[in-house]
Amino acid sequence: MEVVYEDNHIIIVNKRAGELVQGDRTGDPTLIDTVKAWIKEKYDKPGNVFLGVTHRIDRPTCGLVVMAKTSKGLTRMNELFRKGEVHKTYWAVVGNQPPKDEDTLTHYLKSVEQGNKTRVSIVPREGHQKAVLNYRVIAASQRYWLLEIDLITGRKHQIRAQLSAIGCPIKGDLKYGAPRSNPDGGISLQAHRIRFTHPVSGNEIDVTAPLPDDFKRLGFEI
Repeated sequence: MEVVYEDNHIIIVNKRAGELVQGDRTGDPTLIDTVKAWIKEKYDKPGNVFLGVTHRIDRPTCGLVVMAKTSKGLTRMNELFRKGEVHKTYWAVVGNQPPKDEDTLTHYLKSVEQGNKTRVSIVPREGHQKAVLNYRVIAASQRYWLLEIDLITGRKHQIRAQLSAIGCPIKGDLKYGAPRSNPDGGISLQAHRIRFTHPVSGNEIDVTAPLPDDFKRLGFEI
């Protein structure tokens, strides 16, 4: 866990691949517990530390997560996310060349409990939600392509499912068709950049995560 931005109301951390944001049935340690412990130690806080999760990213994904240190910050950040006023950019590594260097993908997704997966349809279907993203190829190596992705909607496993649907599963993502796993058990998907107007101060927040080691080893020239 790496803190990349902090003020009185919010804290933005760079999550490791494989780390849970919030608790689940596994009972594994969570990012929220790690950040609470960090705040408690840094500020020598007595008692419980307030920390609210404003959004989550998948366990095998790495990158930026915004948390709220105050109830005011949590309420207002939740409203920004609800209104679509938080802009998130992802970087993904795929092992197949995308059909276009730049494109908008529109699919219809349905989350299914069995296998904890998201089903993809190219046409509207009952129970499916519309999902839209923009991608562009920003670098390539001998075997891999690096994509920059801007989410227009926010659906469960959206990037993973939509890229898989065009024949470009994310490196390491066995659930969505990658041929092999990554050594760390994560996938090569990073919540790379996040931008929004601070809900309390009104300042423009624009934070970028450092490039993961897994991405660096692939030899991209960025």
